[in-house]
Amino acid sequence: MTFFEPDNLRAITGGRWLKRLDLPIVLDGVGIDSRADLNGKIFIAICGETHDGHSFIKQAAGAGAGLLIVERDVDCKSLPDGVGVLHVDDTRKALGRLAMSYRRTLKGAKIVAVTGSAGKTTTKRLIHAVLSTTHQGTAAPKSFNNDIGVPLTILAARGVDKYVVVEIGTNAPGEVVQLATIAEPDLAVITTVGRSHLEGFGSVAAVAKEKCSLLPHLRRGGSAIINADAPYIRDHLKPVRSVVLFGESENADLRMTARGASNDGWFFEVNGRHRFALGLPGKHNAMNALAAVAVGRRFSVDDDRISEALASVVPDAMRMTEELVGDVGGVGGITVYNDAYNANPDSVTAALETFIELAADAPRRIVILGDMLELGPAAADLHREISDRLIDIDRRARIDHLIAVGRLACHMTEAPLAAWGRKRITVLKKLTGASARRIAGLLEPGDAVLLKGSRGMELERLIDMLGQLAPSAAVAS
Repeated sequence: MTFFEPDNLRAITGGRWLKRLDLPIVLDGVGIDSRADLNGKIFIAICGETHDGHSFIKQAAGAGAGLLIVERDVDCKSLPDGVGVLHVDDTRKALGRLAMSYRRTLKGAKIVAVTGSAGKTTTKRLIHAVLSTTHQGTAAPKSFNNDIGVPLTILAARGVDKYVVVEIGTNAPGEVVQLATIAEPDLAVITTVGRSHLEGFGSVAAVAKEKCSLLPHLRRGGSAIINADAPYIRDHLKPVRSVVLFGESENADLRMTARGASNDGWFFEVNGRHRFALGLPGKHNAMNALAAVAVGRRFSVDDDRISEALASVVPDAMRMTEELVGDVGGVGGITVYNDAYNANPDSVTAALETFIELAADAPRRIVILGDMLELGPAAADLHREISDRLIDIDRRARIDHLIAVGRLACHMTEAPLAAWGRKRITVLKKLTGASARRIAGLLEPGDAVLLKGSRGMELERLIDMLGQLAPSAAVAS
């Protein structure tokens, strides 16, 4: 009997047949998108915030799905012959139960679970690049890090895989445990602990506790790979028998002792002896790469292969990607560093530090910052903290103009206003066509521009808005 045999699926999910599979069919794999190729797969109708999979079951059957798993009654007579329908109490929970059971069939694969306040997706990509040099395996696509994404990642693994890299996210207490129970990792990676989702956790200590709740779910003989510089984390490590610490601390097992630019990219050194190439800019990405080094060595990947793999990874969309806007308001070429995927106080600081490295030779540096969301009652004070950071950055590399966008972003201008005056600062309540024209009027040929804000601010829209402005549309600020 194969895992995806219909009666096995029914037993795992506790479902009942609305329409039994009468024809012999080989099922293999799971999907939730009716637009994808579902030939021979199981379609699970997920009820999401904006879409309900039950509205697309006919399309899923038309795309080749051999079995539909639903939580609502559906019109089985309207479906093609040979398509089965299995009813469960909750399709999201059924997806998790399937993944938990399937994970236990992956005898030859080690599960690497990556969590942390920042850098999860990038670290996952770096680990996947390193391990794929010598092993067959799979990794979560995009930011598949919730109770849908983690099960889908596991269910996409094959029996021949030697590794599966899953990304585990959280917005509220208890979510990491839920996902760790499904994944049962062999290696747990914690990238960092910082001030993200404070609205749901209340304190950094609570964030650390949530991230470390992954560790008790390590399989026997498993290892934890932990950022040595992360706060509130040491007490949570005591029950773990095998721990590898990475970072800048003196007691880090893998200690970053140098980093910088080379002729063909970036590099960092480990313990003053081993030098690795890196295709991603910024100190924070060197830290992410240290975690990947630790994982690679656990899988017996040699350092030369690790270095080549790390050098091959380029920035993901909206994670400090460099984009040239050729004619912004008639002022010529502008280099935009788009890091607008998300933001919290620590990632904004990292973005500013990386930006002044990347834009060191630019004639002018323009910083556009949007609100940092989901920070709870401390939001205003945390925005003011960035205000102080900007003063420090400006002492080392002049910020020629600061543009703050949003209801909270104005707090990031308080210290600069006092130190620089109003001439170098623009505050906008929201991003509109009129505000884009105002920003265009501030830009000059050769400018380097940083975009950084929470995902909900959609600052990346500014790139297209600026690119579409005719020369006559630009106005002076």
